[in-house]
Amino acid sequence: MKRFAGTAVVLGLIGLAATALLLWWLPADDFLFVPDRAKPLADKVEVQGGRSNAKGDVYYVDLFVRRIRKLEQLLPFTRPEGSTFVPEERLTPDGTSDAERNRQNAEDMKRSEQIAAVVALRALGYHVTATPRGVLVTTVYSDVPAAKVLDPNDVIVGVNGVPVRTPAQLRREIARLEPGDDVSLSVRREDKVLDLTVRTIASPDDPSRTVIGILVDQDAKIELPIDVDIDLGRVGGPSAGLPFALEIARQLGRNVTHGCRIAATGALALNGSVIPIGGVKQKTIGVRRAGVDTFLVPVGENAQIARKYADGLRIIPVESFQQALRTLTTRPVKC
Repeated sequence: MKRFAGTAVVLGLIGLAATALLLWWLPADDFLFVPDRAKPLADKVEVQGGRSNAKGDVYYVDLFVRRIRKLEQLLPFTRPEGSTFVPEERLTPDGTSDAERNRQNAEDMKRSEQIAAVVALRALGYHVTATPRGVLVTTVYSDVPAAKVLDPNDVIVGVNGVPVRTPAQLRREIARLEPGDDVSLSVRREDKVLDLTVRTIASPDDPSRTVIGILVDQDAKIELPIDVDIDLGRVGGPSAGLPFALEIARQLGRNVTHGCRIAATGALALNGSVIPIGGVKQKTIGVRRAGVDTFLVPVGENAQIARKYADGLRIIPVESFQQALRTLTTRPVKC
């Protein structure tokens, strides 16, 4: 009898271990944001005629985005340190596949590289041609009226008869409306301009704010006076615009590091404004783990989150690339 009971216990433990192992490997629908270490940009950015003998490096920081495992979903303490649970609908709002999401991230990265080059070269006195041509629709949420009207890669060029060329202009015109209003959009789709009507909604984050339920980026015709090549491999998304621009400035002779390790995050608009990004908690942890001295982040909520997880890391909030460049070159940070 005792032998039978002992065998049953062993079999039970084996079964429990097998179940735990299965749950560990089985992915769920939702996601985790997981910290990654910040990395220097010097060998990722190549600027025609550029070089810098200044000591110190500009760092970019990414994060791992992966499907949460069943065990991690059931037992939060099994999740990696510093990770954050993210519902599936937040990352794939229109029901897109992982492959489509990765493709969109790659396109966002390509635009980020171009805009960073424009912003940096302009700030350094180069003549750059960058003509805004409209507001590029990158994502349309599936549960909004716009989902039946707009498509990704549409370019919005007018709102109720008012020309718009930048995301800021689009937001300004939509903000004039009340949630539930119909809005007439002039949209460039392939080679045609269409007049489309979309019903606005209240923002899920702020019911007093009017939106149409899309994510957007800048569409522009860009001609650079010198070649700038940036290659981060499989890293995607727009949030490395600020460190790209700082590294371009460093290679063209601006001493932005003063012998220190400077990390930055933030997307850039064509006018140099720094746009808030996601995953700041994980990125701050990744910067700390790399032993970086100073971390530049977008002002506002991004900076508040960064300070919360800084643990001694110096945080510098910035509103624009021009401000970041001026701060680093005229008031050098201390290592």
